[in-house]
Amino acid sequence: MPSNTPPIRIAIIGAGAVSDYHHVPGINIDPRCELVAVCDQSEALLEQRRSDWGIDYVTTDYNQICSDPDIDAVIIATPNFTHHDMAVTAANHGKHIMCEKPLGLNSGEVRRMRDAARDAGVVHMTAFTYRFAPSMRYMRHLAKSGELGELRHFRSQRFLDWPETSWAWRQYKKTAGAGDLFDMTIHRIDFAMDLMGPINKLCGAVAQFTPRDKTVDGQDCEPSDVDDWSALIGVFDNGSVGVWEGTTLAKGYHKDGFGHEWAEINGSEASAVYQLREPNRIWLGRTGSDLAPVEVPEEFLKPADSPRVVGDGDPATTFRYDLVWEFVSAIVEGRQAVPSFDHGLNSQIIADSVLESNENGSWIDVASRLEPVD
Repeated sequence: MPSNTPPIRIAIIGAGAVSDYHHVPGINIDPRCELVAVCDQSEALLEQRRSDWGIDYVTTDYNQICSDPDIDAVIIATPNFTHHDMAVTAANHGKHIMCEKPLGLNSGEVRRMRDAARDAGVVHMTAFTYRFAPSMRYMRHLAKSGELGELRHFRSQRFLDWPETSWAWRQYKKTAGAGDLFDMTIHRIDFAMDLMGPINKLCGAVAQFTPRDKTVDGQDCEPSDVDDWSALIGVFDNGSVGVWEGTTLAKGYHKDGFGHEWAEINGSEASAVYQLREPNRIWLGRTGSDLAPVEVPEEFLKPADSPRVVGDGDPATTFRYDLVWEFVSAIVEGRQAVPSFDHGLNSQIIADSVLESNENGSWIDVASRLEPVD
């Protein structure tokens, strides 16, 4: 971007931990953009963010943000049930949009969001964080280049050891849509299709093992009506197969809050493994040998033009800053972001189909439901 080009003016809607952890640091290190406004329903949190983020323009009204001509783009990091209205409003006002996952409560909502953004001609991006992990970027290269041979199996485990107390809005269908499936497994659905291609058919199941009817301080609350365990089996278009499992109730898997994350491809020539806690390393193995750690080559540690400095900070945190880099790059370069709302829609279609399979006890043909994406 030429030095005399004004920076992309970004507003954050939703001033919670995700914005503080991912998005604001990403904005702060990218000279092509600036944080100009923050919106949240909590006035107390807004006052805290004035100091934390050095921002003066704060409001509780997202419509004010979306209609402001001095704002170019918005990042939506609010509860799931609010995403649809905020994204459609932002698109209708010509704002570029990055939105946290899941994009909506169901694929119908997400499709309307995608259509509004597409029709407005704005950049739209789904915040699928793990696509930006160096190990995932390298694993994708190995899969697409043929280094692993014919791709046969994909396997994903996401095990968390969370307290069995209330998740607040996250534990109700009316505000979250689903539980572990929409919160955690949907990430793994996205990067599996990025690695392996579209899913052709699936069967799935969800379950709830704890009612979460107490708050952290012991007060009674409305019991949860969403899953805390989810799983699916999928057959990809290329004939390979996938197995996903996620839970928030895996005792002993706390691991400093990161939990256990394992994603694996078995190919005809080699197997490759990604683990969240060591995002700059993968594990490779061939017939007759054991899986062994391999450092991610330098060219995959970050996108070439990312302002992030490799080696600064915790690698399991800092790769997430590249979300903002991709969003801003798409705006500056006049292209669509990756992953876009189209990718978010396809992942939502798969997640919705898991719930349908669980309800019907059947395999679901999803090939005809998915949208074509690059």
